[in-house]
Amino acid sequence: MSDVSITAPKPPLSTETRPMSTSSTSGDMPSLSSEQGTTTIADTVVSKIAAIAAREVDGVAELGGSIAGAIGSVVGRIRGKENTTAGVGVEVGATQAAVDLSMRVLYPASIHGVADAVRQNVIDRIESMTGLSVVEVNIAVVDLVFPGSEDEADTSQSQGRVA
Repeated sequence: MSDVSITAPKPPLSTETRPMSTSSTSGDMPSLSSEQGTTTIADTVVSKIAAIAAREVDGVAELGGSIAGAIGSVVGRIRGKENTTAGVGVEVGATQAAVDLSMRVLYPASIHGVADAVRQNVIDRIESMTGLSVVEVNIAVVDLVFPGSEDEADTSQSQGRVA
């Protein structure tokens, strides 16, 4: 007999993603942990993802109502950028997120169709980008936007009945 030991070859490095455990370490910021470290995701990140995902859907005129849009515009001018999360509210837990959206829909789009498409796109984007499970997306359609009008709420109120 010889004293030769045989060792099994090391497996190649895998590009597969390993499941990560999720825990909350800093209050409202969930943390995704793996063997290599921890990732935390701020509520504002989830809000921005939801806002962008909602705007990607045809038929969405804008997020927020007339008041939220006006306030967002003023804040944007002061800060030098547009408020990208106006009309979006999120609650982020350790493993789950819930989203509330208010939006204006373009006429004559199907309100139910647009809402369903927004809901699905928001869920897909948040879950694929963050790993959080989206438990609900509540949508409030607060106004209709008609083709050819710049700012319907302000224009219709500032103009008289006759020109």
